[in-house]
Amino acid sequence: MIGSVIMDGMRPPGSPSQLERRRRRALELLKRGLTQSAVAEHLGCAKSSVSRWQHTFERAGPKGLAPKPIPGRPSKLSFSQRQRLIRRLLKGPLACGYGTALWTLPRIADQIARQFHVRYHPAHVWRLLRGCGWSCQKPERRALQRNERAIAYWRRSVWPHIKKG
Repeated sequence: MIGSVIMDGMRPPGSPSQLERRRRRALELLKRGLTQSAVAEHLGCAKSSVSRWQHTFERAGPKGLAPKPIPGRPSKLSFSQRQRLIRRLLKGPLACGYGTALWTLPRIADQIARQFHVRYHPAHVWRLLRGCGWSCQKPERRALQRNERAIAYWRRSVWPHIKKG
């Protein structure tokens, strides 16, 4: 059994070619005499999906099982441009001319505009980064003038007296 979770209204996991193989596998199992219910259970999908694939195959033949184009507007950045952007972001904001070592969505949108002449709203930049496998990282809050020796001394000498009191 490939999977047992049926997702209502959501595209199942897998690449378009993997999903096509799953549809073709369903038809093979139907040809062997399995029922639609048995095929659906074996493949971890809904019986209605198996029925739809069977009817599509009967109407359109093997071409009907081929992956469909992904709906929606194509990305403004190609795969190689996204890779170049990630490499640039990994260098850090200081290397790109910013005054602090913190990437923000508006800064990244600015970098995209400068490097690729493409404009993205900062909210969409977040979707773009998530698509590249990135997540939001909160920087550690530490004062620039932090003195580790003074902190160690305070913890060793001052804090025990305060704690006792």
